[in-house]
Amino acid sequence: MAIVSTHVARTLAQHVHDVFGLMGNGNAYFLDALLRETDATYTAVRHEAGAVVAADAHWRTSGRLAAATTTYGAGFTNTLTALAEAAQARIPLVLVVGDEPTSGPRPWDVDQIALSSAVGVRTYTVGRIDAAAATVTAIEHALSYRVPVVLAIPYDVAQLDIGSVPEVPGPGRPEPMPPSADFTRAAIERLATELATAERPLLLAGRGAWLSGAGEALGELAAATGALTATTALGRGIFPEDRYDLGVAGGFGAPGAMERVREADVALVVGADLNQFTMRFGELFHPDTAVWQIDTAPAATHARVGGFVRADARLSLEATTAALGTAEPAVRPWRESVDAPRLRTHAVGPELADDGRLDPRAAAARLGELLPEDRVVVSDGGHFIAWANMYWPIADPHRMAMVGTAFQSIGLGWPSVPGAARANPDSTVVLTTGDGGGAMALADLESAVRSAGGRGIAVVWNDAAYGAEMNLYGLKGLVREPMLIPEIDFAALGAAAGAEGIVVRTLADLERVGTWAAEPPEDRPFLVLDLRISGTVIAPYQEEVIRVNS
Repeated sequence: MAIVSTHVARTLAQHVHDVFGLMGNGNAYFLDALLRETDATYTAVRHEAGAVVAADAHWRTSGRLAAATTTYGAGFTNTLTALAEAAQARIPLVLVVGDEPTSGPRPWDVDQIALSSAVGVRTYTVGRIDAAAATVTAIEHALSYRVPVVLAIPYDVAQLDIGSVPEVPGPGRPEPMPPSADFTRAAIERLATELATAERPLLLAGRGAWLSGAGEALGELAAATGALTATTALGRGIFPEDRYDLGVAGGFGAPGAMERVREADVALVVGADLNQFTMRFGELFHPDTAVWQIDTAPAATHARVGGFVRADARLSLEATTAALGTAEPAVRPWRESVDAPRLRTHAVGPELADDGRLDPRAAAARLGELLPEDRVVVSDGGHFIAWANMYWPIADPHRMAMVGTAFQSIGLGWPSVPGAARANPDSTVVLTTGDGGGAMALADLESAVRSAGGRGIAVVWNDAAYGAEMNLYGLKGLVREPMLIPEIDFAALGAAAGAEGIVVRTLADLERVGTWAAEPPEDRPFLVLDLRISGTVIAPYQEEVIRVNS
């Protein structure tokens, strides 16, 4: 015999290995069953938002589903920003929560289903007879639609004995969308013809291409057409060969590389939604560039797209390469005339800015040389997001997660570390965060230090301000006091949580990263680098934002 919470825990653990959470009245029996009766791994966090963030980062850095759990009421409402981020970024995860009893709400209950729906998240409520089935249904929904879901256990149902846990078929997974419709095949023929006759073809790939396993197919099409390549920030590392890669397209791209992107006569965008930052607010491509897109979205995601193929990225790319037949690319392919590695390299600023504080470009470049090559980078949101994307090479897309950018939020950095650490136990997890977001998420500084241990580094870009607001509104003459932060000693805070903290004021102070990397992970502490950077250095993508809003 088993209670409802046991049915949920045992069924969930058949499909999810890692669970992140914070215990309360609403999920106490679920957690008890999870830890007593399954082999799932539970990692505690210190704020409910952190549970969802950790599960989110776990998926982004591994492609494996994870779960979060919190209590009802205030415990649940604390997750809403993180849930909204996961929904907008299309990250599958399951949030197991307590909920009001079936007899009706108590004074402290809120309408959790309505709140979930408000941020775009569906709720499945466990009943007396369908606990196991509801759990599998929630998992299937998350995986099929690539979205977060809430699995709610009413308070008066959690302890009901409903018999032995039944065998329930596992969650189904949709097959990749094939390019089989007549109009889709015709579109691929037209695309292949345009690529074959293009003088300056370009392939631009995003995270969707990675999720479809399209890396090899992208490489084959690039070779067959003589195309230069580029990626979104979340697609870095997807092309098998970087000799012809121009780096990140958009505001994180190097000026010379972006000039070459604009020269393309035919551009194929694969698995990227072409947001305003990737498109440089409409200026990424030349007005005469013929832009094609391959995506599973119902329609093209940007007005600039002139040709659209709705199908799985890998299957569509393979079909396009096959449609090229034996056609040869131009006698002197465009890409052979371009020194892509040189063009995608960003200029490095002086060590110190005019105000005497560290130039973030110089610091980022030096860190790119010192950080372990096995790194998985998790990024909070804020002005500083440019530095890691501009100066830290990434081996493949799952090694870079930007948790917060879809919802334009900050304060989700520290709890990203436990998720990435559990997903990549043999890699070094590097957090990049600002002082504003870092302070907002301090509850899970301890969670980061505890979960990653000697395989974790936090880089805090500390300019004693909310940098994005300073750049956009401070420069317009608005009162700056609300944009300023008294300088916080993150090195001391890290030490208080059990890490080694270092205040970095010069590039020489970064040399500890090199000696740290040479030590065995089991013998070294989590490292917190408190970079006292200048707020006068504005990232190129932020300059584009300023220009558009001026």
